[in-house]
Amino acid sequence: MGSLDDLAVLDLTRVLGGPYCTMLLADMGANVLKVEPPGGDWVRRTPPFHHDDESEAYGGYFQSVNRGKLSLELDLTDEDDREDFLSLVDRADVLVENYRAGTMERFDLSYETLHERNPGLVYAAIRGFGDPRTGATSQQQRPAYDLIVQAMAGVMQINGQPDDPPTKFGIGIGDLFTGALSAVGILSALHHRERTGEGQFVDTSMYDAMVSMCERTVYQYSMTGEVPGRNGNSHPILFPYDAFPASDGQVVIAAIGPSQWDNLVEAIGRPELTAFREQSVRLENREWLRETISDWTSERTVEEVLDVLETVVPTAPVRTVADVFADGIADSREMLVELGIPGTDNQVTVAGSPIKMTATPTGPTGPAPLLDQHRGDLLDGDDDSWPETTELLDEAANGRVPTRTDGSGDGDPEE
Repeated sequence: MGSLDDLAVLDLTRVLGGPYCTMLLADMGANVLKVEPPGGDWVRRTPPFHHDDESEAYGGYFQSVNRGKLSLELDLTDEDDREDFLSLVDRADVLVENYRAGTMERFDLSYETLHERNPGLVYAAIRGFGDPRTGATSQQQRPAYDLIVQAMAGVMQINGQPDDPPTKFGIGIGDLFTGALSAVGILSALHHRERTGEGQFVDTSMYDAMVSMCERTVYQYSMTGEVPGRNGNSHPILFPYDAFPASDGQVVIAAIGPSQWDNLVEAIGRPELTAFREQSVRLENREWLRETISDWTSERTVEEVLDVLETVVPTAPVRTVADVFADGIADSREMLVELGIPGTDNQVTVAGSPIKMTATPTGPTGPAPLLDQHRGDLLDGDDDSWPETTELLDEAANGRVPTRTDGSGDGDPEE
């Protein structure tokens, strides 16, 4: 059993950051119930689909971050549905939502209301610019997406080539990093509850997370007064820590210590460059040294460069996701996991859990649910205990159909 298999988590999140947070908890065994508005999380209808077959229950995006969860469709504007939701709050250990500040208050489901009903509840909010409870700002009613917080927190300004415009990360780092930090905060609050019996409000802001991730630029600006710029693949205070061209691709070389530099210059047949073994001297001459190393690497294939350097200095090829699928490392680490799509014969490969433990298993426990799949198990039975996720996920794998799909539209309470 997973280390969190005694936890019941109400997941009101949608899109990426919040679902990634609760996915991490589900991968560690938590019983995560995804409470979806009428029509469900709109990401269900987001491609890619298996061979572009949009008749499937959901695409790869939804499967990836909602695997191993249960689903219940509720309209929080409806009095009966709200009562059903409150009955679940009574049984929950954790609630996670990523609406704009004030949204849950409109349904009379604020943290304070739910805390009074269930004092042990850990209520976690993921917002673009945080919640007024932990620090009010003028931005908290603004809608926020990954792109917005990357731009506002200074991430884009330091990402990209020096002569190119500011560039966002290729992945939704503003969502993913915030989701991971929220999971850390939730586990910390649960530890506090074990000692005191009291739940609390956990606030994780996307903007705050991006400022935290840019920790280097914060202290650099504080100490120098200079705004850090874009360095491409190089490092502002280390060399060589960069990408270099090969005849058929690129390699990265990270020979930052004096002994690593000695190994590098000996391997490329330039022992006279030991005169540059001190990092400060290398930085003063980095452009000429980059050209010198590039001249050597560009005359060789990626494989030839690795044959010479891989055993003496940290070196690696710049690869694609196809290479990751092919190399065997991800497979051996259980980082490529196949999940079935309920009601079809199709499968999709998703990224596994990066958290490994020796005593308790981690990783996807089943596919993402069909919309409202677990209504009968959660609301129509006589058992007041939180259901065992694994048993219900076995049914999901067999393609059991939902018992209620009468919602319409996106039903996003924030709107």
